Amino acid sequence: MSNTKSNPSQERERPDEREVRAEQDRETAKELGAAGSQLSTAPREEVLANLPAMGVIGWVRWFWRQLTSMRVALILLFLLSLGAIPGSLIPQNSVDELKVQTFKELHTTVTPVYEKLQFFDVYSSVWFSAIYILLFISLIGCIVPRTGTFIGQLRSRPPGAPKRLTRLPAYTTWRTGAEPAEVHEAALKMMRGRRYRAHVDGDAVAAEKGYLREAGNLMFHIALIVMLVAFAWGQLFKSEGAKLVVEGDGFSNTITQYDDFKSGSLFDNDSLAPFSFNLDNFIGTYERSGPQIGTPRTYEARITYSDGAYGKPKKTVIKVNEPLVVDGTKVYLNAHGYAPVISVKDGRGKEVYKAAVPLLPIDNNVTSTGAIKVLDGYRDKNGKKEQLGFQAFFVPTFAGNGKGTMFSQFPAADMPVLALNGYHGSIGVDSGLAQNVYQLDTTKMKEFKDSKGKQLKQRLLVGETMKLPDGAGSITFEGLQEWASFQISEQPASGWALTGAVGAIAGLAGSLFIQRRRVWIRAVRGADGVTVVEMAGLGRSESAKLPEELADLAVTLNAVAITAPDTDPDSDQDPDVVAASSAEPAEGAEK
Repeated sequence: MSNTKSNPSQERERPDEREVRAEQDRETAKELGAAGSQLSTAPREEVLANLPAMGVIGWVRWFWRQLTSMRVALILLFLLSLGAIPGSLIPQNSVDELKVQTFKELHTTVTPVYEKLQFFDVYSSVWFSAIYILLFISLIGCIVPRTGTFIGQLRSRPPGAPKRLTRLPAYTTWRTGAEPAEVHEAALKMMRGRRYRAHVDGDAVAAEKGYLREAGNLMFHIALIVMLVAFAWGQLFKSEGAKLVVEGDGFSNTITQYDDFKSGSLFDNDSLAPFSFNLDNFIGTYERSGPQIGTPRTYEARITYSDGAYGKPKKTVIKVNEPLVVDGTKVYLNAHGYAPVISVKDGRGKEVYKAAVPLLPIDNNVTSTGAIKVLDGYRDKNGKKEQLGFQAFFVPTFAGNGKGTMFSQFPAADMPVLALNGYHGSIGVDSGLAQNVYQLDTTKMKEFKDSKGKQLKQRLLVGETMKLPDGAGSITFEGLQEWASFQISEQPASGWALTGAVGAIAGLAGSLFIQRRRVWIRAVRGADGVTVVEMAGLGRSESAKLPEELADLAVTLNAVAITAPDTDPDSDQDPDVVAASSAEPAEGAEK
């Protein structure tokens, strides 16, 4: 029925041919006028001749236009991603100061360079903040005018048809016996039925579709701003801490209860969510055979928690990636280990210490190390006050004497063994300097010696006791408890960040896959009294689907405006179609 055409791809042209082509394009744009404008909300690039004089105001305007251009926004976004690489590869002070200190000790050559470049504090560095702020300003400066332009396009009608529809990339024409008014009425109904915004403008129906492309483009940029604001808000008001809890013990969400706590610069300690919980039991089961032996199968902490200062106690289970959520604060299960129950008696047989001592795992089979420190209450056989310290090495499953080194063979407590060696003297806690609870400072302490004058060492099973020499007392491995480590974090605006990410993906998909296009349908009476119908389409960019869509529209309209028979008996053209094959309009197509 209908015949459509699209401009063929141009072969490589010589400079003089390119000049001719450019002149033709300028003439075409002049002829299209409003019909070919505003297919995008992007601001037009001004010709150098139209720029203001490069005074102070000129330079400010030039800088602002450059900053709010899409090209610069993409460059800043790339720089922001590039700047985050050091933050993921180099230890950060905001995450783990101990790792930063260890890194500096191991890499003395690059450390001064990294410190000058602020690579240990990337996300609070001057250069990262500058990129972040410039990107924020660029996006806002880009979105605000484009939003106003887009709203204006939504409120306005599609522009009228250009004088020569044959200039457009997709075009078709035929003659019909229907009246022009009938063709306009049918075309208007058809276009609105295809969800086009359409109206009759003079001798043609003007229709437009694909506004969601620009809406998606704006959504993408707005979503990026939401993500940037959410990220900044989260960094300023976040709080994050860790707490190790032994079975039977508990935790209250106050600063003093944390083992380690970090927060944003604007975080208020009084804003911590009021809640508490007790670790009732930790359940861990492991694969006992096959290639995945030792892999956790059950790994959960059973707790009793209270929401608020006077909340009713509730029981729940915290699993990996299944945190407890209380008033926006999330409690994650991080790690697990063992806490041998130790009792210590002095030389007079008096129990001066009894506690479950958490030890830190050093491998996947929970081989653990730590320190047992008796600070108060101990006196030797002469009644002299001293402090005791024991270096502890624990394995939940011991292979047995003569069966390799003392490392655990399995993470479950099948055969727990505790190895100890002891010291007496001053542990050094009275110096006022902070100490690691899992390490023993022996600089002011003496080793306990056995009967042979060697360092006192002993492996203990549950219930066994190690006697200290010279009537100094004893230490007993009473039993075994388990502990769980929790991460308590409050990350405000994380929901907004997720919303921004989803919105950015949706907007990007819309801007990539939705095509904005315009269609004009002109119906005028020709010189011979027969109505000539012309249809043409214009897209934001050349698309193979535009001619196909125009052909489909032409077929639908032709069912109403049926092709008139050819009155020339010698014509060898298809009697149903008269298509334009040159740049000149069909006879009678112009006013």
